[in-house]
Amino acid sequence: MDTPILPSTLLLTLLLSVGLFFFIRASTKDRTEIAHLVSEQGEAAFMSQLKEYFQSRSYRVAAVDREQNQVTFEGNVRPSWFLAIFLTLLAATGIVCLSLVVYLIFPSLSSLFLAMVLLSPLTGVFYWKKSGRLEKVSLKLETTQSEQTFSSKVTVVAHRDELTQLRKTLQLKPSE
Repeated sequence: MDTPILPSTLLLTLLLSVGLFFFIRASTKDRTEIAHLVSEQGEAAFMSQLKEYFQSRSYRVAAVDREQNQVTFEGNVRPSWFLAIFLTLLAATGIVCLSLVVYLIFPSLSSLFLAMVLLSPLTGVFYWKKSGRLEKVSLKLETTQSEQTFSSKVTVVAHRDELTQLRKTLQLKPSE
């Protein structure tokens, strides 16, 4: 191989390693969002439906504020086995690639870098410990009245995946 190719390959591999590091770190990031959703049901029926939905998803009522018409649900979020294994394999692949490039440039250091592959399961452990957490969902319900119909508007503070599932399951529309 040509000499200028090896340093540039090392630089690109290091940049990819930095990207992989931030990807692994972002896998545990909290993605809480606020959504304003509307249902055509009345307040009592809609609140009952919301309570039933969250109980079916293994949430429990943590707090009720009747003055502000707000309910907070709590539930444990379990980490994904698939993602833990996937991140471990990604880390192992990244370390092997870095080891191969280091081997081409510095043959004496290659065994040190290749031994770092044994550290890749720590990626799965990192994900598993950071992802398993207590998740809170906050609902604030308001009744709106137009000319002939009543509708319920709910402000939900939850993880974005939970919001997506809630919209799909209960067929809620975004508020204007």
